[in-house]
Amino acid sequence: MSQGQTQMIAKVERQSADQVFDADGAVQDLGRREDETASLFIEHGVTDRLTLQAKAGLTRGRDPFARYEGRGPVELGLRYAVLKRPRTVAAIYVGAAEPGVGRNAGYAAPGQGEVDLEARLLLGRSVTTRLGEIFSDLQLARLRRSGLADETRMDATLGFRPTRNWLVMAQAFAGEAEASPRRSRWIKAELSVVRGFGPWRVQAGWRQTLAGQEIACDRGAVLGIWRDF
Repeated sequence: MSQGQTQMIAKVERQSADQVFDADGAVQDLGRREDETASLFIEHGVTDRLTLQAKAGLTRGRDPFARYEGRGPVELGLRYAVLKRPRTVAAIYVGAAEPGVGRNAGYAAPGQGEVDLEARLLLGRSVTTRLGEIFSDLQLARLRRSGLADETRMDATLGFRPTRNWLVMAQAFAGEAEASPRRSRWIKAELSVVRGFGPWRVQAGWRQTLAGQEIACDRGAVLGIWRDF
C-alpha cells in the first residue's frame, strides 16, 4: 500500500461439510458441520514500504458435538516491501493472532488454540497483455501456534483484469499442521469475481477443499465488499 492509502474488505463466508478426508486421504462420511464468519480486514500504508494490517470478526457454527457463537480471531501485523518495482513486489510479513471461540484450525475443536505468531514471505508479479492485466501472487508462511500444532502454509493467486472494473481471481490454499501422531494436510481452491463501482468493489466466489488428510471436505460461498480510501 502507498503511504496514506487504506483498503477495507468486509467478508461473509459460509462453509459446510458432510464428509472428511481421513488419514489416507480417502473420503469418509461426517456428521453435518457448518461454519459462518463475518470479518473485516484493514490494511493501511504507514510509509510507501511499510503496511499495517489487521483483521477481526464474528463467527458461529455447529457440528454433531458442539455449537459456538462469538468473536472470531483477531490478527495484527506489519508487512514490509523489500523490493518494490512497477511490476514486481517482494515483501515480508510478521504478525500475531489471538484465536476466537470458533474453529481456529480446520482439524481442531471449536475454541481450541491460544496466541499464534506468523512469519510470511510474499512475491507478486504483474504483466499487461492485449487481453488485459494479469497478476500472480505467491506466499509462504510459517505459524508457531500455542495450543495447536505448528503449521506451514502456501497460498497462490492468479488474477485477470480484462477491464478496469472487472477482476477474476483463482486462488489455492495449501498447508500442513504438524500434529502428532497424524498430520493434517489440505488443499483448498477458490474462484471469485470482483466488480468495481468507483472506490467500492463487490466480490462473489466459491471455496472448496479439493484434497487433504484429517480435514473436513468443506465448501461454501464467499461474499465481500471492498472499499479504498
